[in-house]
Amino acid sequence: MSSVVVSLGVVSLLTDISSESVAAILPLYVTAALGLSTIAYGFIDGLMQGATALVRIAGGWAADRGDHPKWVAFAGYGLSAATRAGLLVAGGFAAVTALVAVDRVGKGIRTAPRDAMIAASSDPRTLGRSFGVHRMLDTVGAATGPLLAFAVLWVIPDGYRTVFVMSCGCAVIGLAVLGLLVPDLRPRRAAWLAKHQSRDERGLPRCKGCTCTVPGLAPAGRPFSWRAIGTPSLRRLMVAAGVLGVLTVGDGFVYLALQDRSGFATQWFPLLYVGTNVAYMSLAIPFGRLADRFGRARVFLAGHVALLGAYVCAGTSGGWAGLTFAVLLLLGVFYASTDGVLSAIVGQIADLSARGTAIGTAQTVVALARMLASTGFGLLWYTVGRGNAMFVAAAVLAAAIMACWFLVRGLDVPADSAAPAKSLA
Repeated sequence: MSSVVVSLGVVSLLTDISSESVAAILPLYVTAALGLSTIAYGFIDGLMQGATALVRIAGGWAADRGDHPKWVAFAGYGLSAATRAGLLVAGGFAAVTALVAVDRVGKGIRTAPRDAMIAASSDPRTLGRSFGVHRMLDTVGAATGPLLAFAVLWVIPDGYRTVFVMSCGCAVIGLAVLGLLVPDLRPRRAAWLAKHQSRDERGLPRCKGCTCTVPGLAPAGRPFSWRAIGTPSLRRLMVAAGVLGVLTVGDGFVYLALQDRSGFATQWFPLLYVGTNVAYMSLAIPFGRLADRFGRARVFLAGHVALLGAYVCAGTSGGWAGLTFAVLLLLGVFYASTDGVLSAIVGQIADLSARGTAIGTAQTVVALARMLASTGFGLLWYTVGRGNAMFVAAAVLAAAIMACWFLVRGLDVPADSAAPAKSLA
């Protein structure tokens, strides 16, 4: 396993402790402490999703254009760290909401360059496993953050400021790890030079006047082109990801549905995030390997089947605790089957000169779709109630999964048909 993947995983672990400790208290803070409706929370949740959208493409484009994904990612992590400090002095709900939105912009900037570095430093045949390892470490932080928030609120019922202090410290440490320990990979330049210098090994004649063996030479690589992200395979994948994203209800709504059904005490609310993230953490690597072996597109669709099951369980009446655990497990399966797997699919089928932009574009499509989903579902809940809203979402999602199968079924490439890439770690 590449050291780059592990180092980036540690950075994500620390950053997710920071961000998820804040995110875990937000639904409860908005609906309980501030007494706002689910429509208001739907708007805020949609803003959190949408704030990362277009900047994901910009982050990927900057990484591809300059061939320095590390420093683009560093800028995104730095922006998020700055908002943590801002939360310590924010004087109202509007200021806190604005800072959370800016934090999401930082997340949008850093995500595609980070994933491009993971893809560049991994064997193409085991991309799913590499993303699984990263997402596992990432999710350790995502599980730890809400757990720490729960501990703080248990001891200090109104301890939001304490959560913000803890969040700021973790963000700064994660930024230091990225700056000091992760190498400045140049994926496009290094990969293109390695391919060019292997012409003799592949039985191809040398280029006329070739000077690629001169010591210290580093060709600039194939220039970036927007056409590289408009291939038929990528277009089909983007459409499928967008359709399914529109039907992906935010976790906060699912957890509010569980609380509405079961009536458990509000201080237990952050533990719902912990339960989902523990399931995700445990399943990320196994599902990454499963995707490498049986097809990443197949596993991606299967993850949405698990999401459908979570909707059905959350919409069911009654306070049976087993349904709550089932929902948390199914959400963990969903994320393990889709989050890193989508980046692995894009990383495999996209041209290397535009890999970061392609990943960022796919993530933008999903973010915009989920923004619409959050806003629309908040209105649906307010109109027809918890159970009916969940069942409507499940029914439409079932139809979408069947339709998207025809879009992505040709995107899987057998693991043994992909040539190994030279590691840049």
